[in-house]
Amino acid sequence: MTSSTLSHTFDNGLVLVAEPIASLRSAAFTMLVPAGCANEPDELSGLGGFTCEMALRGAGERDSRQFILDLENLGVNRHESVQNIHAGFSGAMLAENLPEALAIYADLLRRPHLPPEQIEASRSMMFQELRAVEDEPAHKLMLELRRCYYPRPWNKSPHGSQPGVEAIGIEQVRTHFSRYYRPGGTIIGVAGHFDWKQLKDTVERLLGDWEPQELPSIVESPAGPRYDHLPYDSNQTHVGIGYASVPYRDPDYFQAWGAVGVLSGGSSSRLFTEVRERRGLCYSINASQHTLKDVGAVLCYVGTSADRARETLDITLAEIERLAEGIEEQELDRLKARIKSALIMQQESSHSRSATLARDWYHLGRARTLEEVGRIIDELSSRSINAYLEKHPPDDFTIVTLGPEKLETPDGIS
Repeated sequence: MTSSTLSHTFDNGLVLVAEPIASLRSAAFTMLVPAGCANEPDELSGLGGFTCEMALRGAGERDSRQFILDLENLGVNRHESVQNIHAGFSGAMLAENLPEALAIYADLLRRPHLPPEQIEASRSMMFQELRAVEDEPAHKLMLELRRCYYPRPWNKSPHGSQPGVEAIGIEQVRTHFSRYYRPGGTIIGVAGHFDWKQLKDTVERLLGDWEPQELPSIVESPAGPRYDHLPYDSNQTHVGIGYASVPYRDPDYFQAWGAVGVLSGGSSSRLFTEVRERRGLCYSINASQHTLKDVGAVLCYVGTSADRARETLDITLAEIERLAEGIEEQELDRLKARIKSALIMQQESSHSRSATLARDWYHLGRARTLEEVGRIIDELSSRSINAYLEKHPPDDFTIVTLGPEKLETPDGIS
């Protein structure tokens, strides 16, 4: 099945990127707004998520309850999140309901109520998220790993902090919204069954006269320590390992991605086979490629028992370092089979495809078709990946542990 992507940049800087999939009866959108947690003042940590939560509490002619009811009546399967750069809003529905759903979200982007009488309810939701992080040690660990690995403000947690959430008031929410909810830098990805001209006209009518304004600049500061430990009363120890990779926009990204797939891509991967199955050192282990716009990383997680934590760390690091010796073609063949299955499933999901279109545009300034990605995967070889690994061997690790005791770390990591 062939596909094509369409795009249009409106006069105010808003970007619409879309892919029609005629075989589907559904349509989905993903809106990325440049209002992520990187823009928060340190003393108001959590402001991006707080503002997102408040923006959902009524917009345009709809109060908070009617806003939700109208989306449910349209059958919109919706999701909201705040990450480092963006606040994201997405929805999937029957194709005929797409224009009306976009109209509701246009009100959210331009005319939210931000009702002061509901600020304590939003604060309560933020506190619940913070408590949920405390109840999920693996999630807490990986947030801390990103904090230590990336420079500020790209390392901030979208959940904020208890003091930060306590300090947020309605004026801070309104200020954050007015500064960062803007057309310039906003990307709308749409996939599924739609008419391109009608879609473009609809977005023009809803958002074409949205007033542009400049984004405030962001000042970067150094990353955290190379090793950090979070005390946690448990019989388990959680270990996070980060090391440098290339960002999504880099020409070598898929070479790096293929190497990580061999390292940790299913039950035949090296980490799973060597650390979990052969040695029985851990109950969970994985590694994944993580990317910001200008920098990338490989982030690895291991969950193990406290008494075997140091051994687990040593063996995991040794296996990661062994990757520099190269991969074999049969390992790559298994990875390619899994990836092609994933690409086929993505083609059948308008929601997944809309998110990928928006992400591609942010990183690349264009959207790759699934056929293009398929060709890139087909062209991967053990020789090309090994050439990448020779230039970029895994080293210079950042390590974070969460458990009852600090671990003795390898030489040079402190």
